[in-house]
Amino acid sequence: MNNNYSNFKATLAIAKASFRSIIRSPSAVVFNLAFPLIFIIVFANIGGSALKVDVGVAKDCDTNNVIYKALSKNSIIHLVKDQSAADMHANLAKGNLDAVVDIKANGNGKGWTIYPPLSALGSDSTPKKALFSINVQYSKASDKGGIFKTALNNILYELQSAFIDKISSLSGTSSPLKAVDVHEETITGRAYHYIDFILPGMLGFSLLGSGVFGTAFVFLSLRLTLVIKRFFATPVKKYSIVLGEAMARLVTSWIGALVIILVGHYFFGFTLVHGVVTVINMLLLAAIGLIVFMGFGFIISGIAKNESTVPPLSNIITLPQFLLSGTFFSTTAFPGWLQHISNILPLTYLNDAMRKVAFEGAGLNEVGHQLLILGIWFVVVYAVAVKTFKWE
Repeated sequence: MNNNYSNFKATLAIAKASFRSIIRSPSAVVFNLAFPLIFIIVFANIGGSALKVDVGVAKDCDTNNVIYKALSKNSIIHLVKDQSAADMHANLAKGNLDAVVDIKANGNGKGWTIYPPLSALGSDSTPKKALFSINVQYSKASDKGGIFKTALNNILYELQSAFIDKISSLSGTSSPLKAVDVHEETITGRAYHYIDFILPGMLGFSLLGSGVFGTAFVFLSLRLTLVIKRFFATPVKKYSIVLGEAMARLVTSWIGALVIILVGHYFFGFTLVHGVVTVINMLLLAAIGLIVFMGFGFIISGIAKNESTVPPLSNIITLPQFLLSGTFFSTTAFPGWLQHISNILPLTYLNDAMRKVAFEGAGLNEVGHQLLILGIWFVVVYAVAVKTFKWE
């Protein structure tokens, strides 16, 4: 054996050959670049109407009245009740909440728990003040406040009509008094666009597809064609083969991610709070996500009998994550039981970390929770990969 043999040079040579193979593969171009760019163009132009509107509920808000009950039944409104006042204000400024509402029932309004109202106004059929007062805070950092405002106005219109009918039936005259006093305030924040939601999801889509499908197909092909077996007759270490493939796929994914980020920023206004620093942080997150997703590819290449079994096995892993990890729509749009499933998937945490870094300007230390979950997935996935992976 040649004592001067360098596994480092062997790793670089394998990486170079693998990189050439990847960029010549049509499927790699489709997953890394074409699909994400197509989705960005489509979703950036149709807007975010399919998303839920996240509305914070103030701690002292009256939740036993007609207005709150109507809001809770509205399918597009997701009421957030588990945050402190400080957290709500911070999330409103960041655009994580689209509005914050505080409802108070005044006097006779306390009896109006349903509408059309079935309870009488009380002994005084001509109240001196509105039944309810509402304080609503909107945010310039969200473009969905208008959706909530429209929904709220529809509820208030029905309430006002019922109020006038009740006054008229009790006193024989209509009342000029409004049923609800509404006070609105807009919190200054960074303007939030739908591209700020969809682009990180498309990066996750690209990384998951490349990591799972690309790795599974490559290593299964190397095993079936006995290429890996031939490597065993050389001084090349096993880790050199894996590292070489990982380096090539990482460089390819970084190129695709950089193109997607730049296209999103310069053509669709994707927010990069700290400019180049934000881009670097997103690329580091992309590397972490790709490494985790490659583990799934190693598992599939180990258990697949032939190339025809790779797509169905890969789709079992990728499709649930494409659909349930907040790639296209916010996970708050899902029913509660489905959100629990979403909160298990690794792509959910990669997407969340990407969005916090890009729009909120968070550093990697501020997405520690997301990185911890990805780290747990790394340990689990590669523990399984070691057990199932076959070299020949």
